[in-house]
Amino acid sequence: MQAVNKVDISPMIIGTMRLGEWGAKLQTNELQAFIEGCIELDLTTFDHADIYGNYTTEEDFGKVLNWKPELRRQMQIITKCGINIVADNRPNHRIKSYDSSAKHIIKSVENSLKALHTDYVDVLLLHRPDMLMEPDEIAEAVRKLFISGKIHAFGVSNFNTNQVELLKKNIHLFTNQIEASLLHLDPFEDGTLEQCQLHRMKPMAWSPLGSGLLFLESKNENVKRIQEVAKPMLKKYGVTFDQLLLAFLRRHPSGIIPVLGTTNLEHVRSAKGALKMEMDREDWYDLWQASKGETIA
Repeated sequence: MQAVNKVDISPMIIGTMRLGEWGAKLQTNELQAFIEGCIELDLTTFDHADIYGNYTTEEDFGKVLNWKPELRRQMQIITKCGINIVADNRPNHRIKSYDSSAKHIIKSVENSLKALHTDYVDVLLLHRPDMLMEPDEIAEAVRKLFISGKIHAFGVSNFNTNQVELLKKNIHLFTNQIEASLLHLDPFEDGTLEQCQLHRMKPMAWSPLGSGLLFLESKNENVKRIQEVAKPMLKKYGVTFDQLLLAFLRRHPSGIIPVLGTTNLEHVRSAKGALKMEMDREDWYDLWQASKGETIA
């Protein structure tokens, strides 16, 4: 099993999926301002994947780092690989598929380094579990990337507990990046978070605000219950709704790190306010029961 360099991750992570072609389509100067604004807030970890923006968002981000290389020393970069999607700039992809072969992992990292204008990524994740994955082959690819200094840590994303155990026999896993929110409680119940605690893996949570559904008027009973239960808590803690939702995740002892999907710097600033909040147990369970629609056993 390979060693792992010390990687410091900010208490909230800035997701990049919607910054480019798949969302806000920020121009280079706008992207630079967003990146610098996040760094000024001490939220310095940026979460990428090779496929974001149909394989263009890393390159968009890299233009900023090429223009202002000093920013690279002030941030940590996570990127993911292992999903192949059909795109104009990947003409050899016939269908969407998963690929965790050593050749693909190494080539994906080399592509990401070139696009991002950096010599290394702080954390590399396998984006989705590949049903054809060979653990020994993955371990060898990770070992080569680690020794060459191209990655400083390795982890997975969207893996179940059995898949994590399969890989961790030969590979040190830094994290499992999973979907978690008050509208997606599965990781709290299926052993994922306990596994992270057991192996001292800091879980990262994508879509921590439930894809924004909790902020909308809805006929969904779960959403309506959560909104209603949250109202007195907002006054009690003097927080905004987004801060309360993030504090719910952060209250869990596994140390969940939210991955923020916003492209709005003011929303990032608001989200950071959740770091000051400590939710008490009864309020945590009140929100849990509102989401589940039933009292605990």
